[in-house]
Amino acid sequence: MAIRTTAAALLVAALPLAATAQSLPDPGYLCCNMRTSGNWISDINYASSGTRVIPAGTPVTPTGFGRYRVHVTIEGTPQDIGNDYSRELDMGVFARRYVVPDNPAAAIAKMPRKVRQAIQSARVMPGMTREQVLMAVGYPITSENPNLNARVWRYWLSRTQEFQVVFDARNRVGEVIADPQTRALAVMN
Repeated sequence: MAIRTTAAALLVAALPLAATAQSLPDPGYLCCNMRTSGNWISDINYASSGTRVIPAGTPVTPTGFGRYRVHVTIEGTPQDIGNDYSRELDMGVFARRYVVPDNPAAAIAKMPRKVRQAIQSARVMPGMTREQVLMAVGYPITSENPNLNARVWRYWLSRTQEFQVVFDARNRVGEVIADPQTRALAVMN
């Protein structure tokens, strides 16, 4: 009886992993500008020293899941997209946020020049749509932004540099709240 109970417990414990593993997205494109520190891309997307931006629309091939991470290959290099601050999300849902089937670069190419420049420089600007903000600076972390329909999205450039994107009634950026130093790095005027 103990052996059956243990086997049943192991099967039940493995079910969430199996469901997550089955939800690995197909090869696609990076949803948004994300910063890597070599082989690690954190969902908080800090702009710290030694990181480089991988542009929205870069081809991505998911290869598996690890503990709170999606293993991918980008530009021939293994990377992990770390779910450091959005752990409320199922890993399949998390993976699909970052690996999208349609190339954002095609949409970006059709945007006004100033918006394209903001996205390419990983900055936000007044008048951007929610989708354009996501392409420029990634998803806001769910631990602080559980509702993507909220009026304010809270972002971090570093542990001490916060900026808040405030959307107006038309769901466009009405203002960005930040200290002057952070504003200079995160906002295009």
